[in-house]
Parts: sequence; structure tokens; C-alpha cells
Amino acid sequence: MTLQRPTIVLFDMDGTTVRHLHPMLLHVLETLDDASHKTARFFSKTFRTKIDAPPLVETRHGKRPKLLVHRAMHKIRRKDVDEMVEPCPGIYDILDFLKSQHVRMGIVSNGLGKGYGHDILKTFDLEPYFDVAIFREDISRSKPWPDPLLQALNGLSAPPGKDDVVWYIGDRRKDIQAAIAARPHLPCPVIPIAYGLNAAIAVLENNVGNDNIIMGWPDLLPRLRQSLLTLH
Repeated sequence: MTLQRPTIVLFDMDGTTVRHLHPMLLHVLETLDDASHKTARFFSKTFRTKIDAPPLVETRHGKRPKLLVHRAMHKIRRKDVDEMVEPCPGIYDILDFLKSQHVRMGIVSNGLGKGYGHDILKTFDLEPYFDVAIFREDISRSKPWPDPLLQALNGLSAPPGKDDVVWYIGDRRKDIQAAIAARPHLPCPVIPIAYGLNAAIAVLENNVGNDNIIMGWPDLLPRLRQSLLTLH
């Protein structure tokens, strides 16, 4: 089956756009992030809120979240980003092709932007590809809440309309959950794409479909060509 033709593609960063040279550090960061969401989920159940509740696309009272654990981890590492991560194989082919087809693109990450995410975009010449970049300090509620995706889409020069199709590609369960949770808040389809096993499980659990699973960027390129070049 041909995937629905995207007009906007949002990417996760860690594990999707770039991969860690030291996977244990990524594991620690993801574990901490998941732990924070388990705590948030407990309070969500207590106060009967859900991740598809009305989004908070602005910081509360104009204040940025403190993110003490995130900042402490990045201070401890004391390494340049090119010593920590590298672009995932095949990602530039995907980005170049999408750009050639005038597909708007963005980065949506639970990681910090200052001292990390923005440095990655600059170091690996990724900035020119993305119309918008949303990091942890830019929002109050991170994935699996839909807020980061909605913030990114709201930051485009023109917000998505009913004729748009949004893809969100990520490697974690929370990426798939965030894309699904964003659907009620948008006038267009939002299609989660699983990059790797962790996200693939969430795709299957939510009956999204096997066609929405890829294990590497070279797997996606021919399907993108079929989707974008045959449906003009």
C-alpha cells in the first residue's frame, strides 16, 4: 500500500535523525525522560487528564521549565556534539528528496535545544532543511503529549490546512503516541511513522498499520518516491 502523500514531515532527533556513538548515554537520557512521563501519567490519572487533552502550546505564566535533570546531564557529558552523535545513515538522502519536492520539514525533540539540539543542527549542516525546531525548553508538556508537534506546526509560515498531510517520524513509543494524540487538534491527517523496533511496537498496538514501520532510511526512500512522484 502506498503511504498517503505528505506535505509536512516532522522528525524526532535522537535515534531518528542522529544516532548516538555511545548508546548507553542515550539509554540513560531516554530512561530519565520515560520516568518523568510515568510520574506525569500518575498525576494525569489522579486528576483524570489524558494525553489528548487540550494542548498547552505556550509556557505557563511565561516561564520556561527548569529541566534540572536534562541540564545536569548535558553539563556532565562535557563533549562536543560530534563526539557524541552522528547523522543516521541515509538521512540526508531523505531530507534532500523531501526538500526537492517542496515538503515542509521540522524537528520535534524532547531533548534540550540550548547546548545540544541546536548545536547538532549546526554542526551537521541540518539547519537549512528545517523550517522549525522545537526542543524541550520550548514547551511545557513534552511527548507523548501532542504539544511539541502542535507547536512545531503552529510555527510554520502557514499552519496546516485540510489539504495537508502531516507525517511524524520517530523511534520511540512516545513519538507514535504524540502523533496519534495530535489528530483531534488538526484539520488534516497526522500519520505516525515508526523508525525502529521500539516505535514499531506502538504502531502495531495502535493498529496504525505495517506500512508505517521502517527499520532504516534506505527502506523509506523508494516508498517516498512512489508516494510523491506518482501522485502529482
